Amino acid sequence: MTELRIGILGAARIAPAALIRPARVVPGVTVAAVAARDPARAAAFARRHGIPTVHPGYAELIADPGLDAVYVPLPNGRHAEWTLAALDAGKHVLCEKPLTSNADQAREVAAAAGEHVVMEAFHYRYHPLMRRALELVPRLGELRHVETSMCFPLPRFNDIRYDLRLAGGASMDAGCYAVHALRTLSGQEPDVVAARALLAKPGVDRAMVVDYVFPGGATGRTTASLWSRHVLRLSARVTGAKGSLTLFNYLMPSVYHRLTVTIDGRTHRERVPGEATYTHQLRAFADAVLRGGPNLTPPADAVRTMALIDAAYRAAGLDPRT
Repeated sequence: MTELRIGILGAARIAPAALIRPARVVPGVTVAAVAARDPARAAAFARRHGIPTVHPGYAELIADPGLDAVYVPLPNGRHAEWTLAALDAGKHVLCEKPLTSNADQAREVAAAAGEHVVMEAFHYRYHPLMRRALELVPRLGELRHVETSMCFPLPRFNDIRYDLRLAGGASMDAGCYAVHALRTLSGQEPDVVAARALLAKPGVDRAMVVDYVFPGGATGRTTASLWSRHVLRLSARVTGAKGSLTLFNYLMPSVYHRLTVTIDGRTHRERVPGEATYTHQLRAFADAVLRGGPNLTPPADAVRTMALIDAAYRAAGLDPRT
């Protein structure tokens, strides 16, 4: 393969930023088709974004022999279903986070992936900022504490991200970023020791604070919110025996970010240049499919993230998503 032809499942609001615009600057990638529940909406979306083919439904798009891969920006509760369907049709998959509704589904996707690339769309992970942070973390010495947050306002409780039937909740939509960043920056797999949730409606969290312990005794905390007093927090902090590293806006660093490192009492700040996170992500996806390049967010990684989210829900007295 020298060209990657991708179809979009759903005329989602995130698709232009996450795929369509990046595809214009990433060589060898073409957004070739789209399908939506409403064919008229899919047709309008295709006209607006110059997509040549509109399929009458998701199944028809997945069956298209002219497509190599599928982008899945559907509601959380539909991710596993359509990722598995795409894999069954022999397609590679770029799926929005979280990859699945729970850890059992993530294990099912991991088992089904085989030689196909399945990439969970934690786009921040592909930006040079995170690579630089991971270069600096070992200089902090023995790990003591890691704290990450992902909080942004979404007070419309009728939004699908609060729909329990679609695997909604703050821990799924925002919290998966915080949990993934905690795991990434620590380089370790923690256990959940406590969790506290604020509810938007029965069974659905609008905010969640989770405490962790790492194998060596270090502690961790994630804070996630779609509506709480933490209106906007996009930060991460790693503390070690020799110092600390702080990231502000690790999610979208091309817009603005700060990286601050203090080691042995000396502080310095850096800015790490890079394109939009989604562009870096699409480059990585194309490289993984076309040339066997590294996949930093494969299904096996999603299993560990979702296991922590499942455990957090249980610790907060809630059921994991289904």
